[in-house]
Amino acid sequence: MFTETWQHIYVLGLPVLEKILRPVLVYIFLIVGLRIAGKRGLSSLNSFDLVVLLCISNTVQNAIIGEDNSVLGGVIGATTLLLVNYGTVRFFFTHPKLDQLVEGESTMLVENGKINEKAMSEELITHTELEAAAHKQGFRRLADVESCELEPGGGLAFMGKTPSPEERRETEVMTKLGEISKQLAELKAKIDAPKAG
Repeated sequence: MFTETWQHIYVLGLPVLEKILRPVLVYIFLIVGLRIAGKRGLSSLNSFDLVVLLCISNTVQNAIIGEDNSVLGGVIGATTLLLVNYGTVRFFFTHPKLDQLVEGESTMLVENGKINEKAMSEELITHTELEAAAHKQGFRRLADVESCELEPGGGLAFMGKTPSPEERRETEVMTKLGEISKQLAELKAKIDAPKAG
């Protein structure tokens, strides 16, 4: 029984080369597939996008591990994925033009306070989804947004028309501190004036 347990842990159900090739092929497929699917799929704007990403991970699991349930097989597969990802990221870091070609460019969804309907339609993003994303970043309404950019990685970057509540509060506090400092300096000058005379 003890020997059988160790066999399940260490004895590979597939050849090592196959254990390495499977994750590489799935990795390449997913990179290409997600690029074709567009930036929206990465942003998980709604529950449908999230469900698709979760299902993809479950769907490709067997393609990566095959019929091998050994711990060693899992370690080889995971190590292969980590190394391929490290090599890919390092390669694209040193080749920014290729990175831009693969990743794509940012898309302006809101520019100068106006929603770009054509870009929204191309990226399949509804006003409701954009507004929900704006709420998550602290904007009460889309009218407060100066610009919004859908980044290649799927993130939404919002810029406000006016300073944020935190920035306004900080400005008010700094103004009050300036006034207090000035008043303290005047009081100090009045206290020091009789001593000098």
